[in-house]
Amino acid sequence: MPARTGRAGPAASPEHTLNSSSPRLSRRAFSLAAASSILAACTSTSGGVSGETASTSAGSPLKTESQRPIRIGLALGGGAARGFAHIGVIKALEARNVRVDLVAGTSAGSVIAALYASGMNGIAINKLALTMDEASISDWAMPFRTRGILQGVALQNYLNKTLDNRPIEKMAKPLGIVATDLRSGQPILFQRGNTGVAVRASCSVPSIFEPVKIGDREYVDGGLVSPVPAAFAHKMGADFVIAVDISARPESGLTSSSFDVLMQTFTIMGQTIKAYELDKYANAVIRPNLAAMSSSDFSQRNASILAGEEAVAKMWPTLQRQLAERGVRV
Repeated sequence: MPARTGRAGPAASPEHTLNSSSPRLSRRAFSLAAASSILAACTSTSGGVSGETASTSAGSPLKTESQRPIRIGLALGGGAARGFAHIGVIKALEARNVRVDLVAGTSAGSVIAALYASGMNGIAINKLALTMDEASISDWAMPFRTRGILQGVALQNYLNKTLDNRPIEKMAKPLGIVATDLRSGQPILFQRGNTGVAVRASCSVPSIFEPVKIGDREYVDGGLVSPVPAAFAHKMGADFVIAVDISARPESGLTSSSFDVLMQTFTIMGQTIKAYELDKYANAVIRPNLAAMSSSDFSQRNASILAGEEAVAKMWPTLQRQLAERGVRV
């Protein structure tokens, strides 16, 4: 699938150019699912983002320039409330002195990716997650607006406030946020501009959040086209991609609520895309054990974080060996 790589910028209207490389809810229940949607897969916007199209070239054998160390990229996938597991993964990697040079995120992963890229460490993000009030990121759409239950502006504002309105290109680490162009169905990678707007677009689960309008285009959840953005981490310059897959396996997906059913649908649709992207672009894949956790269960954030830490610990011998083979000492 051709991929579009977007750069979020201060302009409200996207500018598109071709590059040569190619990858590919009762109210409380709604509030909980809405909040977990920020980690889900997040209208007109102001201070928007702009983009450019691209495709990424196929993953060839790992190549690095002898004059520089390899760049490690972290690709954080979507999965609603299960996204808290990303925090555990980051904490565990930091504890083992794994230096991440760049980060790409889809849906749930875009929220954590933005926080991490800003310079926050895993412990700081953990503290923020445990004190987050889901009501502060839930903004109900007007009754006559039927394109989504939530507008998503509250999420956008919450993230921008937390990050002191820092744009994507001013982060401490290179940051890429994946969304889906609603018109063309193509993925776009935002790398410049309003961080909250880009994350909101990446998290706009259809029918839960309203699509995000940027210029003359609308964007929805990046998980539709890139469930785990390993290809985009590669595109951003990573020589070694660590991908974190928090999506449920179809056979173990929970369907106890309408939100669960929606997320299960996404999971089924994304299996082939995800398998292709991980096989082609990920050097290591971390899969936290979240089988017993519903995508809409915002109350299980602590257990989800712990699952991320445990997943890294379990595969650490293998990951350590892989990094050592590429000259990375940890």
